[in-house]
Amino acid sequence: MDKLSQTAIDFVMSEGACRAGIATLKTLAGGPPSTDLCYVLPDAKSAVVFAIALDQDLIPPYLRKKDRVSLERNTFHATSLASGISMALATFLEMKGIPSAPVAANVHYRSDTPNGVLDLYPNISHRYLAVRSGVGHFGLSGNVITAREGAAVILGAMVTTAELEPTDPLPANASYCDGCGLCMASCVSGFFDVREKVSVTLGGVELSYSKRRDYNRCGYICGGFAGLHPAGKWSTWSPGRFPIPENDGDFLPVISKAMAADSQRPESEGGNYNFFMERKVRMTCGNCQLVCSPDKEERKRRHEMLTESGVVVQHPDGSLEAVSPEAAVERLSSMSPERKALYEEV
Repeated sequence: MDKLSQTAIDFVMSEGACRAGIATLKTLAGGPPSTDLCYVLPDAKSAVVFAIALDQDLIPPYLRKKDRVSLERNTFHATSLASGISMALATFLEMKGIPSAPVAANVHYRSDTPNGVLDLYPNISHRYLAVRSGVGHFGLSGNVITAREGAAVILGAMVTTAELEPTDPLPANASYCDGCGLCMASCVSGFFDVREKVSVTLGGVELSYSKRRDYNRCGYICGGFAGLHPAGKWSTWSPGRFPIPENDGDFLPVISKAMAADSQRPESEGGNYNFFMERKVRMTCGNCQLVCSPDKEERKRRHEMLTESGVVVQHPDGSLEAVSPEAAVERLSSMSPERKALYEEV
């Protein structure tokens, strides 16, 4: 590998990345619009992509509904770190006379699509760049998985006009994903298609994962507006119990109603600001990512932690508590109609 390419990888690893690679126009050729580096930077030639590990010790308490905020803070900080490393590397290269551009790690969407930012289409796909450059594999869910951290990583990327040397994708047979489906079983929204897969070809390399349904499904649940599993036995960290439509086309009116109710709920601890909302958004899900461990037995344990964690209810002071499904129904039944309407249809 040439010196500048090695320096770029060493740079992000020294700043806290656990994996790093390089993608180029050639290795991304034939991909969807979200792999077009020139969208981010005219005359771009390559991108450095990397992963930041989440704290594994914080995952079990989160899944058991014992501690939400610690993992939330860790995730938000990892995301900010990824964006910061991208900015730092871009600045480093700019000071060397090489035009470069940082890429935000999350919540930066294109405005030139049919519905603008509501389409949630990223300016660049960290996932595609990461898998093509050998940072990780695609798991069944489409989350990027690594041999040590599983799917518990935050991805970052930086685009440059430098002609860096690309890194190879990982061998397909080296992936630990065995199609166990626990990622799908951990998703309240039904975001993943259980039968159909999508494939993309990047630079002659075919990559595939489960087809994703309407992204509003994920936004509805991960945004915290609702979170009760259809079976009613467990929930995400959201106290919302609004229905989850079977058909993708039915989501917009349901989301609008749930968002209005959520805006009237008492504030709970933590959260960060999102341009979609007038107030902070809390991390309430991410279960498909958090359950996925390289150790199959650990995967099973984490899924059990989640499905045995109970149902979350909210107290008037904003605090959240996981209780049995039966206790949750009793709590809701004792509320006034006005308060109950903040959490479910009345």
